[in-house]
Amino acid sequence: MIKENVKETNKLKTNRIVKGDTIQSMKDFPDRSFDLVFADPPYNLQLKNDLLRPDSSKVNAVDDHWDKFENFKKYDEFTFEWLVECKRLLKSSGSIWVIGSYHNIFRIGKIMQDLGFWILNDIIWRKANPMPNFRGTRFTNAHETLVWASVNQDSKYDFNYQAMKSLNEGIQMRSDWTIPICSGKERLKDINGKKIHSTQKPEALLYRVLLASSRPGDLILDPFFGTGTTGVVAKKLGRSYIGIEREKKYISAAEKRLKNVKTSNPKHLAITESKKDQIRIPFGNLVESGVIKPGSTLKGPRRLKAKKFSAIVRADGSLSVKGENGSIHQMGAKVQGKESCNGWTFWHLEEKGRLTLIDNLRSEFIVLNGKN
Repeated sequence: MIKENVKETNKLKTNRIVKGDTIQSMKDFPDRSFDLVFADPPYNLQLKNDLLRPDSSKVNAVDDHWDKFENFKKYDEFTFEWLVECKRLLKSSGSIWVIGSYHNIFRIGKIMQDLGFWILNDIIWRKANPMPNFRGTRFTNAHETLVWASVNQDSKYDFNYQAMKSLNEGIQMRSDWTIPICSGKERLKDINGKKIHSTQKPEALLYRVLLASSRPGDLILDPFFGTGTTGVVAKKLGRSYIGIEREKKYISAAEKRLKNVKTSNPKHLAITESKKDQIRIPFGNLVESGVIKPGSTLKGPRRLKAKKFSAIVRADGSLSVKGENGSIHQMGAKVQGKESCNGWTFWHLEEKGRLTLIDNLRSEFIVLNGKN
């Protein structure tokens, strides 16, 4: 069994680009060193002819040498090798994101499952401004797929559910994301105005990936670093990174890009915590500390006609309702005639005609008393 390599991880030189072959470079890292992997591997598009627009001008497609493989077998062998290394390098609580097109993502997904990765979601990145199908022989290819997986079925991976909900204006985030392709000032170009990298990903996409599945201080590995989008977003969000890249022109562009990124103030990187991550304290703590005094009146939400639901706080933190006593949860369920109730989000403290949710009082208590 491979142990978490916390000490070894601390020795790793982070926030850098490793120049060299992806697979060989990963072999130099110690086991269980990374919290998250984001991989944007070659698509293996198998392009044989130039793609032309209606005006006969050439489309700047993905025809780079690094995207060419002899056959599917060679591509599968390559995929297997780098994924084996990713599995070795990920902590047991880590997860991996792999992005691809219809040319390669299904082959990659199959190999991931064969290696024991547990697929959590497949995310559809719907491109708001996709390249049209100039020949008119197929549907416009308007999306790419991201596979998100944990190390195995039993992994306790990070998922910042509440933060993603907040990012989506309080609505549970779905698995289809509409984000524009990289363009405008964000798209890196050379002195001739040509794209430096044919598949540069938008920062908004990586922002969502890293915000969803990592925390400040986590170490991110990008084995196909390209022009450094993962590093840029990691730096902005207070994560550390290591990128692997062998193409000199990409490394040069990434280094220049990263130098211009300002690290965010740590106090601005806090996110909305998921309920399961919040500090749990008994209601009695609020009573014994004087935040809520014995004899205080608690009422239900105004929308449920608060006067109808009323309880008196007792000295031991229990509630009294018409001669019956119980916890905030038991009595919340009792007065509503339900089997269960979250008393924290039901009961309100009544003071001078004003109702304050006791869950808000709990949050204030946690902050004031440094319970974090």
